[in-house]
Amino acid sequence: MIHIPILRHGKPYLSVETAMLLHHATGEPVAELSLANSGLIGRDMRRLDATVLERIPIAELTAMSRKAADLFLSARLPLGDANQSFDEYVASLSATTGMPISYCRSNAEKIAYVLREIEDVLAGLTRGLDLSILDRGFGKLEGRTVSFFREGRILGAVLPSNSPGVHSLWIPAIPLKAPIVLKPGREEPWTPFRVIEALAAAGVPREAFGFYPTDHAGAGELMRLADRAMIFGDAATTRPWHHNPRVEVHGPGFSKILLGDDAADDWPKYLDVIASSIEANCGRSCINASGVWTPRHGAEIAEALAARFASIPALPADHAEARVAAFANPAMAERISAVIDHDLLVPGAEDVTQRLRGGDSRRAGSNRLVRQGRCAWLLPTVVRCDDREHPLANREFLFPFASVVECPTVEMPSAIGSSLIVTAITDEPVFRGRLMASPNIDRLNFGPIPTWRISWNQPHEGNLFEHLYRQRAFQMEGAA
Repeated sequence: MIHIPILRHGKPYLSVETAMLLHHATGEPVAELSLANSGLIGRDMRRLDATVLERIPIAELTAMSRKAADLFLSARLPLGDANQSFDEYVASLSATTGMPISYCRSNAEKIAYVLREIEDVLAGLTRGLDLSILDRGFGKLEGRTVSFFREGRILGAVLPSNSPGVHSLWIPAIPLKAPIVLKPGREEPWTPFRVIEALAAAGVPREAFGFYPTDHAGAGELMRLADRAMIFGDAATTRPWHHNPRVEVHGPGFSKILLGDDAADDWPKYLDVIASSIEANCGRSCINASGVWTPRHGAEIAEALAARFASIPALPADHAEARVAAFANPAMAERISAVIDHDLLVPGAEDVTQRLRGGDSRRAGSNRLVRQGRCAWLLPTVVRCDDREHPLANREFLFPFASVVECPTVEMPSAIGSSLIVTAITDEPVFRGRLMASPNIDRLNFGPIPTWRISWNQPHEGNLFEHLYRQRAFQMEGAA
């Protein structure tokens, strides 16, 4: 039996309190997980040496990150009392989360890419700052003397189970010299543990890492004691932290595709981009599109998308053609489907995919929920909304779901609400200008760019460098 330990200042620790990780399909034990209580987390965080990475030049830390990329993808890395290969890691990740094997592998490649291209990522976060300035604390920037100091001494992160790719967001903290304390998702301790071991094998001091599987109280203690933190989760989980300047919140994305007046009549040309934005990553990421907004042809667009998605089957995670993830907790799939069915009772919306699968598109008892043994899947769903105020017009769920809404382009920038990513397919200067000026949009794509296509040298949700560092006023005698 695999035992996944706590990492206290990088050292494995077996707890008396444990949890069993079960295979999502068979119910068989996959691993035993040591659990940390809030008292242990508090003691360790108060004793953590926040300067452990200060003595290492950033150039060396970035070299370690590049080395870790290859180790992450190819090495047998420590896992408790044993070692784990990359293929064993992928199999374990799929087993406890229900994610297709292909999805696990593609997300692992994203993580390796960030580790390998870390200098480019840091250039985006720091806007091209000479990173040696962070080693010295001051230096020249465009002829001026500038100084930065690390205000975030320790970065804490409460992590999710829905998408391994999100772990790429905390990785830059290490070359930015901030020790990290992680609370992994309930079903997904595998990825953060493997990233830590790859970085440690590449030469990063183990003392810079904390790994604490824990409960709600332990997560709260971590968030309270970390002077800078990240939290991932749904709206209810992240809401209490939204206005806390110490916390970078990664909640629902409500990402969208917008068609301009000049593109709406040509919507069939863009159907591939729209469908991919909804379905990629099994629809589990905040960067997936959950809304398609168009000035006209909403019914036709919804019908065409639904026709593509209606034939996608529920397949086992190890099937080569699996495109939808199983839910490790079937009750969650049931609750999500019940919410959609309840909202469909409100006039003004139709589940078009349900109709094309032979069901009643306006009544509960949908065919989007598939149960086989212990497994539950939610099949891709496209809802056409006649009214942009409908409860389903601006929702996000943990599977491929999108609403199609008609709205005049002049009203779109304010009507779409907060949106992590917007792909605007238009060449209209006025519409583009309104979108550029909109405070609702974090990342803006002009042209037929899938919402999931991320440029890692441009942060798409928060800026970890600005979260950890602050520029100070600085003068030095003799400096020009």
